[in-house]
Amino acid sequence: QVQLVESGGGLGQAGGSLRLSCTASGRTFSIYAMGWFRQAPGKERDFVAAATWVGSGTYYPDSVKGRVTISRDNAKNTVYLQMNSLKPEDTAVYYCAVRRNWRSSWYIESEYDYWGQGTQVTVSS
Repeated sequence: QVQLVESGGGLGQAGGSLRLSCTASGRTFSIYAMGWFRQAPGKERDFVAAATWVGSGTYYPDSVKGRVTISRDNAKNTVYLQMNSLKPEDTAVYYCAVRRNWRSSWYIESEYDYWGQGTQVTVSS
């Protein structure tokens, strides 16, 4: 098992920045990649970013490219989500996730194996 704990959520202002953190514990040697999803009220859970645990691959949907950066600190078993130029539509619960392998897509939540409890991000207009 891998346990994930998110932090850094809260209230941000439109145009401002937030940095989310996710720290993994347990069987961290099994991690292939870590990523972030978000879910707004009444909406589906959407992919935000992912990074492979080994190597330099990072992946983003078009909706956040240029505003979001995912990074990692392997020694701390931690992945970060830096969010700049915040928009009200960024308001959501943000979930950290781990996948043990590659199947077909970064975007499919069922391909991730472990999930954190989520952290609320609210962006005021």
